[in-house]
Amino acid sequence: MNGTSTLELVLSGVVLAALIVATTWALFVGLRARRDAAEALDQNVRLAALLKSSPALVVVVRADGRLDASERLGEWLGLATTPRYVADLAGDGTAGFGPADARGLADDIAAAQKSGRGFTRSVQAQGAARALLIRGAKAAGDLRAPGGVVLWLFDATDSLSEIARLNDEVAAAHRAFDVLTGLIQAAPMPMWYRGSDMRLAMVNSHYADAVDAADPEDAVVRGLELVESGGLGGPLAGAIAARESSRLQVKAMPATIKGERRMLRVYDVPMPDGGVAGFAVDVEDLEQARATIKRLGDTERATLDRLSAGVAQFGSDRALIFFNQPFQRIFGIGSEWLADSPEFDRVLERMREANRLPEVRDFPGWKAERRAWFVATGGAIEEQWHLPGGVHLRVVAQPLPDGGLLLIFEDRTEQVQLASGMDTLLRVRAATFENLFEALGVFAADGKLQLWNNKFRTLWNFDEAFLATHPRVDALAEVAASQLANPDRAALIGELVRAATVERQQRGGQVRFADGRYFEFAAVPLPDGNGLFTMLDTTDRRRIETALRDRNEALEAADRVKTSFVANMSYELRTPLTSISGFAEMLSAGYGGKLGDDATTYVEAIMDSVQRLGALIDDVLDLTQSDTVDPVVVREEVNLVPLARGAAQTIQSMVERRGLEFAVEVMPSAGVVRGDGKRIRQVIEHLLRHAVAGTATGGRILLRVDGNSNGARIVVSDDGAGMSRQAVARAFDRFAQPEVTRDGERALGLGLPLAKQFVETHGGTIELMSEPGEGTAITVLLPRNR
Repeated sequence: MNGTSTLELVLSGVVLAALIVATTWALFVGLRARRDAAEALDQNVRLAALLKSSPALVVVVRADGRLDASERLGEWLGLATTPRYVADLAGDGTAGFGPADARGLADDIAAAQKSGRGFTRSVQAQGAARALLIRGAKAAGDLRAPGGVVLWLFDATDSLSEIARLNDEVAAAHRAFDVLTGLIQAAPMPMWYRGSDMRLAMVNSHYADAVDAADPEDAVVRGLELVESGGLGGPLAGAIAARESSRLQVKAMPATIKGERRMLRVYDVPMPDGGVAGFAVDVEDLEQARATIKRLGDTERATLDRLSAGVAQFGSDRALIFFNQPFQRIFGIGSEWLADSPEFDRVLERMREANRLPEVRDFPGWKAERRAWFVATGGAIEEQWHLPGGVHLRVVAQPLPDGGLLLIFEDRTEQVQLASGMDTLLRVRAATFENLFEALGVFAADGKLQLWNNKFRTLWNFDEAFLATHPRVDALAEVAASQLANPDRAALIGELVRAATVERQQRGGQVRFADGRYFEFAAVPLPDGNGLFTMLDTTDRRRIETALRDRNEALEAADRVKTSFVANMSYELRTPLTSISGFAEMLSAGYGGKLGDDATTYVEAIMDSVQRLGALIDDVLDLTQSDTVDPVVVREEVNLVPLARGAAQTIQSMVERRGLEFAVEVMPSAGVVRGDGKRIRQVIEHLLRHAVAGTATGGRILLRVDGNSNGARIVVSDDGAGMSRQAVARAFDRFAQPEVTRDGERALGLGLPLAKQFVETHGGTIELMSEPGEGTAITVLLPRNR
C-alpha cells in the first residue's frame, strides 16, 4: 500500500510538474504571442502611417478585378468615391483616367496577371489634372491576393513638367550644338577638342584638310597632330598648360600645311570637363607683312638718313622719334640732346637758340601756329624759311595718320644762288645770242620755232610779227624759198631740223642765195630735245678756197714739170757718167800706161765718186718714178739670210774706213718672204748707210734679222749722236732739207724715204726711234705672204 501510494505520489508529482511546465510554457507562449501581436500591431500602425505619408499609393488588384486601395486614390483621380474595381478607374469623362489610359492600364494588368511580367505606364488623371506614373507587378504570396497585381501610383506631375522642360532644353541644346558644330565645321581655321587625357576627341573639316586626313573622324582615329612635335614643348604643351592653369594659352608655332611652311598662332582654351578646346590662326601672311613693314620702315629710315634734306619725325605725343644727320647739320643740334626725344616745342626753342629760325616778332604765337601742324587737315603744308646768314630752307610738314608729324627741311641756298646765277647767265646768253655772226634758230620737237636771233631774222628777211607766231619749219621754209638761188633747196631746212629733233642726228649742208652769197648751215640736237639750226656766211671763204685751189693746181702742174725735168736730167746724166766710169776703169787697168801712186789714188777717187753719183741718180729715178706710175715689184721667194749677209758685205768697206764696229746677227728664223729681193736688199743697204753716216769713229752698228710665222723683222741700230725730235718727224720726207754728216759732206737724205717706199710696197711697216745722244734704231716688219 505504501508502495502504491508512493508510486502514485511520484506519478502525481510528475503530472503536476508536467502541468506546471505546460502551464509555464503556455504562459510563455502566450506572453510571446502577445508581445508579437503588440509588435505586429505597432508595425501595422507604422506601415499604415508610412503608406499614408508615402508619395506613392499602393493598390492591390485582385484576380476578380477588385481593388484594395485607400481613399487617397479617389482624391488623386478626382473621383467622389474610392474606386472598387478596375473598371471604376475610367470615371465618367470628367474624372479618373481617360478611355485610352484606362484600356491600356486594364490590358497591362491582365498581362501581368497572366505572365507575371511587370509594367510601367504614365497616365493622366482628368478631374485632378494630375500626371501619374504607374508601376505594376505580380502580387507576392504574403499579400493573400492570389492572381492579383500590385500597382504603385506615383504623382509625377512635377517630374513630368520638369522632364518636359528638360526635354525642351535638351532639344534647344541639341539645336545649339548642331549650329555650333556647323559653325565649327565651316570655320576657316583648324579647330579641335581634346579630352581630359589630351587625346583628340573632335576636329573640324579644316583641321582634317590641314593634316591630309580623309575626314575629321580619320584625323581623330589616327591622332594626327596639326603642330609638329619637337621645339616649343610639342603640340600638347599649350593644352596641358591650359588644363593645369585653367587659363587661355596662346603660342606661335610652326606647321607644314599642304607642303608649305606656315606659322600658326595656337589658342588652347580649358573646358569645365577637364578637356581643352583649341583653334589655330594662320599668321604666316601677317608675320611676313609685319616683317615687310619692319624692313620697309628700316629701309625708309636708312633712306631718309642718306638724304641731303633734313628729316625729323615726331610721334603722337609730339616727342621726337627720328632725325637724320642733315637735320643735325642744318640746325647745329647735338645728337646727345636729340637722343633724349625732346618735345616739339623744345626743339623749336633749341633751333631759335642756335639762330636757325626765321626772325619773328611773336615767337609764342608763331610756335603755336606750327604746333597746329599736328592736327592739320588737307595734306602737306609747305613754307619757306629765310634764316640769318642768307640760308634758304624749304619746309614741308606732313601730318601722319597716327597723330604724329613728319618735317622735311631742304636747304635751297645753293639752288637760290644757282637761280640767281642762271638768271645772269641767261641774260649773258641772250646778249651773246644776239651778237653772234651766225644766224641761229632753235626748233622744238614739233618743228615750231622757239628762239631766234636778229641775224636769223634779217638774213631771211622775215617779218617780226611772223616770227612771233612761232611758225613751223615748213612754213619758214616756204617763206625763205624766195631768198635762194634754187627755191627747191628750202625743203632741206625742214629735213635738217627733223633730223636734229626727231632722229637726234647732226647734219649740215650748203646753200647759195639769190644774191650770190654762200652759207653753210647745220642742225644740231640739243640735250633738252630741241634742235639748233645755224647758218654762217662762207662767201669770202669760198672765194679764198677757189683761189687756193687754182694755185694748188698750178703748183701741182709745176711739180709735175719739175719731176719730169729731174727724171730726164737723171737719164741724161747717166750717159756721161757711164763714159767717165769706163775711162776711169781703163786708166786703173793700165790701158793708158802705168800710173804713179798719186795718179792711182786720183783714179780710185774718181771711181768712188762715179759709184756714189750713180747710186744717187738711181735713187732720184726711183723717187720720180713713184710719182708717175706704181713701182714694179717682182714677186718671188726671197731667202733673207744670204740677202742680209750680202747687204752687210756691201758696206763693209765704208765701215772699215770709218773705223766702226759692225755686228751682224742673221737668225735662221728670218726665213723666206715673198717679194722683190733687189728692193729688200736696197732697204737694208739704205738703213746701214744711214747708220754709218750718223755714227762717229769707234762707234758700233748692229744688223739683226729674225722672224716668226707671221713675218720677218729687220733691225738696224747704232750708238751715234741720235736725231732730234724734228729730224725724226721728217726722216721719211723726201723733200726735207739735206743734213750735214760728221765729215762735213752734205747728203740728199733719200735713203730713208726710199726704204719706206719699198717696205710699204711689200705691205710692211717701218719705224724709227731716236733720241739725241742715245743713238738710232730702225725696225722693219715684212709679212711672209702678201
